[in-house]
Amino acid sequence: MGPVLAGVLQLLALIAALALAHRPLGDHMARVYSSDRHWRVEKWIYKGIGADPGTQMRWPAYLRGVLAFSAAGVLFLYLLQRLQGVLPGSLGFSSIDPDQAFNTAASFVSNTNWQSYYGEQAMGHVVQTAGLAVQNFVSAAVGMAVAVALVRGFARSNSGELGNFWSDMVRGVTRILLPVAAIAAVVLVACGVIQNFSGIHEVGQFTGGPQQWNGGAVASQEAIKELGTNGGGYFNANSAHPFENPSPFSNLFEIFLILVIPFSLTRTFGRMVGSPRQGYAILGTMATIWLGFTALMMWTEFAHPGPAFDLAGGAMEGKEVRLGVSTSSIWAVATTLTSTGAVNSFHSSFTGFGGGIQLLGMQLGEIAPGGVGSGLYGMLIMAVIAVFVAGLMVGRTPEYLGRKIGTREIKLAACYILITPALVLVLTAAAMALPTPGDSMTNSGAHGFSEILYAYSSGANNNGSAFAGLNADTQWFNTTIGLAMLLGRFLPMVFVLALAGSLAGQRPIPVTAGTLRTEKPLFTGLLVGAILIITGLTYFPALALGPLAEGLAA
Repeated sequence: MGPVLAGVLQLLALIAALALAHRPLGDHMARVYSSDRHWRVEKWIYKGIGADPGTQMRWPAYLRGVLAFSAAGVLFLYLLQRLQGVLPGSLGFSSIDPDQAFNTAASFVSNTNWQSYYGEQAMGHVVQTAGLAVQNFVSAAVGMAVAVALVRGFARSNSGELGNFWSDMVRGVTRILLPVAAIAAVVLVACGVIQNFSGIHEVGQFTGGPQQWNGGAVASQEAIKELGTNGGGYFNANSAHPFENPSPFSNLFEIFLILVIPFSLTRTFGRMVGSPRQGYAILGTMATIWLGFTALMMWTEFAHPGPAFDLAGGAMEGKEVRLGVSTSSIWAVATTLTSTGAVNSFHSSFTGFGGGIQLLGMQLGEIAPGGVGSGLYGMLIMAVIAVFVAGLMVGRTPEYLGRKIGTREIKLAACYILITPALVLVLTAAAMALPTPGDSMTNSGAHGFSEILYAYSSGANNNGSAFAGLNADTQWFNTTIGLAMLLGRFLPMVFVLALAGSLAGQRPIPVTAGTLRTEKPLFTGLLVGAILIITGLTYFPALALGPLAEGLAA
């Protein structure tokens, strides 16, 4: 069996697994966020944090809950790293420097999981499990809560109420993320992923002396790392490391974990707004972009000309032999079209066009299917933009799901889609213009520019993967990427929740013969076109200076 055919069969198996999970998981999440009952353990949590889960919140109160909880998470994780040197289970590692501690705290709380350090050489067991792993759960639950709040904005009327943040966040952890992650961790242990609290061991004799490896609770962290579209690896090699991803089966299973909740949330959306077909339209948009990007990535990595590629059967540089070109390509697209950031190959070693596909996937806003929660609300914002464009084309007041898209709504949606590009392009330009940040680039020319563009695209879009080749452990990059991650995560949430409150306060508009049918394939095509055109107009000049120039010169 050739590598191309093997890759296609693995992709088909992945699609089948996602299709089987779509309906039951989507329906389960709809029930979780619609139920009025609270589990006993959830009541204990509410009592411990002093929250009343029965209080309905308007969007300012919901936003205050999101920001207060996240700010507390940043402070706690920062202090935990700064105190690591005196904590038990630190494996002898010293406390983290202030700028790197800030960067890491911002990274994990914002669901970015960007790492400017070597995991196995910097973080002890306490920071890994009590700090980073906990944030993997709660940061994902925050994203899901904000998405559900926007869905309620479409589902409710004349109230402006979006639910209760504390209830949504806690339920996301206890009823969705924890049970699925526990099952996934058992599967990963069965695949060979390690799970222990051992210390540092010297292993074998290699050129330059023995290597030092340390153990850790890797399987449990790997499960939520992928399921919550987090991405921060226990080891510097991330999911290319055999302790995290030992076999082709574990590789495919981890890709499944990355995609299953974002795709299934479209079913949750359809159920909660009372029209499953609306959910299928959003699912169709996500699936079209994801499959298109996957096909392009596999083509450019297999078909790129050159004798070395021909002998290896594809662009094998930077890819694990046990995984190959096909699954590395599928993974690279899955991780850059979501906010996961986990990598099983060296993204900088992909072909020029392959690197461009990774960059464009993040720059789309990671909405196909996107991060846990953030993918759904990002896609719904783009749906509002597409409806507005369609309304301009036919001279009719735009409507979506029975809600009028007026001046206030389109301003909020426009602010949402402008924040991330502004962060990426302004910070990239500053890094290239100033004298010292450029010293961190390993490569010059188009590839060197792509390293910096990728770093800020990854940070501001809350992805967390690295193009590699860039020394990001400097005060400039730790600080600016940390700010990009926080602003790129929480500023858009302000506009999402404000839009949700505006929609929830409206009276539903009855469907007429002139209403745009947003559950039809025609709207799916319009939405795909709007996403690609808006992104292309925004980022094409920067892409032309980086990966496109590199690909054309190859």
